This record gives sequence, structure tokens and C-alpha cells, in this order.
Amino acid sequence: MSGVVVTGAASGIGLACAEVLVEQGVRVSLWDISPGVAEHAGRLGMPHEVVDVSGDLTESVARAAEELDGLDGLVHAAGCVAVEPVGAFTAESWDAVLGLNLRAQALLVQLMHPHLVTSANASVVGISSIEGLVASAWIPAYCASKAGMLGMTRSMAAQLGSDGIRVNAVCPGFIETPMLGPALELAELKAELESGSALGRLGQPREVAEAVAFLMSEKASFITGTEIVVDGGFISHH
Repeated sequence: MSGVVVTGAASGIGLACAEVLVEQGVRVSLWDISPGVAEHAGRLGMPHEVVDVSGDLTESVARAAEELDGLDGLVHAAGCVAVEPVGAFTAESWDAVLGLNLRAQALLVQLMHPHLVTSANASVVGISSIEGLVASAWIPAYCASKAGMLGMTRSMAAQLGSDGIRVNAVCPGFIETPMLGPALELAELKAELESGSALGRLGQPREVAEAVAFLMSEKASFITGTEIVVDGGFISHH
């Protein structure tokens, strides 16, 4: 692969995806709204972009294509969650979650399409969630965005397969990331999440990244329009 854009690459699953892909010889452009992404890009010897991926990405995509000598893929790991059940969310907060988690990936794929069609192994992977499959009562916008990503994955795979572009998703369970950090500070809740897994523990970002790297690789050349659940057996355990 000549180049892959990884969004949300300053921390958590996005950073782990960038690290694993670079280790496998893939050139990566690390994108994040946090300026901290520059340090990680420097450490990996890769370009970066400090960008809000819910905004206009036309110039960023063009720059990444030039820096990486083409684009073969996208890993959309940028995301946010709002603990706002019915009665608490606003139109603005709902749109912010859906915009970053779902809309951004749709627009990125559209902008990257002219580059992806020239690749011999074009692959798009969105980081969904088990919350897109089983849901939680307190985060409806997040659940909607992650379930929507699965529908979008199937739709895009159906359309873009004839262009040689594979589109898949990964559904992590409870992974030790900054997003989950506040919940893990509550010892009782952390113990509940750990015991809820069939493996009796939380997952690590790299364990998700390895699944992503597989889907991006030629080893997954006949896999498209589906998702891989990386949850330590949480869903099967309930």
C-alpha cells in the first residue's frame, strides 16, 4: 500500500492502528484535531494533519495523496461520545456526534474515491462499536452513529466493489482508551466491564488495531461489506 489516512490518530485505537500499519511497512498520514498528533507522527517518521475531520477535508485529502504518493485506504477512528439520553441531548450535540463519527467517514470516502480507484488494494475500515449492535440506554447519538456506520459500510461495499474498493468495519468492545477513561476510574464499573467479557478483561487498543490491519491488507482481499467484532466475547457473554 502506498498510503493510508488514519483519523483520530493522536491516541487510543487510532494511534494503535497507525503504529501497527507503519510496523507492517505502510505509509500513514496521521490525522487528529489534537496538536499532539505531531509528536506521534514524528516518532513514526510519517506526515500528519491537525484537522477537524467534521469540516472541509478537500485540501487535506489532496495533501495526503501528495505526501504519501497516492492513497490506498482510510481508517476512520476519530469519534466522540456524549452521555446524553433522551431528554438531555440537544440538536447541536446530536449533530456533533453524528457528524464526527459517521458523516466525516462518508465525506472522506467520497473525496478519496478518485485516488482509491487507482489502487491495487483499496480498503476502507471504519471503527464502529458493539454499541452499534447491542446499544446502551445512555448514549443514543453514539449508538445511532455506530449502527449507521454498519449500514453505510454495506452500502458503500455494494457500490464500490466494482471499483476494487473494499469497505469494512470493526466493532470494538470495552477497550482501555482515553474515551473509556472516565468510566474506568469507577472501580465498580471497571470490574463490571471486565467480568462482562468472556475473557474476563478489558481489551487493548493494539488488539483492535491488529484486526484493522488485517482488513486493510491483501490477506483480506475477498472480505467486504461486513464487520469484525473485537470484544473479548462481551456480546456472546450476555
